[in-house]
Amino acid sequence: MTAPLHIGVIMGSAREGRLCDRVTAWVVRTLQGENGLRVQVIDPRTALPAVENHHGDSTMTVKQRLAGMDGFIVVTPEYNHSFPAVLKQLIDSAYDEWQTRPVGFVSYGGLSGGIRAVEQLRQVFAELHAVTLRDGVAFADIWRCFDDHGELVEPGRAEAALHRMASRLRWWARATREARLAEPYEQAG
Repeated sequence: MTAPLHIGVIMGSAREGRLCDRVTAWVVRTLQGENGLRVQVIDPRTALPAVENHHGDSTMTVKQRLAGMDGFIVVTPEYNHSFPAVLKQLIDSAYDEWQTRPVGFVSYGGLSGGIRAVEQLRQVFAELHAVTLRDGVAFADIWRCFDDHGELVEPGRAEAALHRMASRLRWWARATREARLAEPYEQAG
């Protein structure tokens, strides 16, 4: 039997009143029981203080948590046609821990549904030698997508997209984990 894959769900916002809580909760609920996946939420509010160097206690804790993951799902809003600074701070707090891990995206925002933020994040993760997935979930006009109880108003397409992305994430996470075990990445170049 194959060991479960550990997937970090990275929250991309730390704003007061953020919608990221609602979207992340939906991702976690929807993926519960997903074959072979164990998800763990990483929240920048609790993971990193506002200002810290790369050797502080909370940064080391984040790096340890990231290192234990086989892949990631980044839940990000789009702020001013980009992703939030706190997400960049969390990403930049580590380097090796991202390498060879697959990254999927769930984005949200206004008309674009956060896709401009995702396109910029793809460049960041490429520099970190991570594998970004083509499939993702994008919520346009996010304020109309969830009801007052945090449930999707029209779940069909979004749930199908999340399950498709999770299947691809599972494939890449298993493949890259096996590759890292066969030959450490730093020896490949």
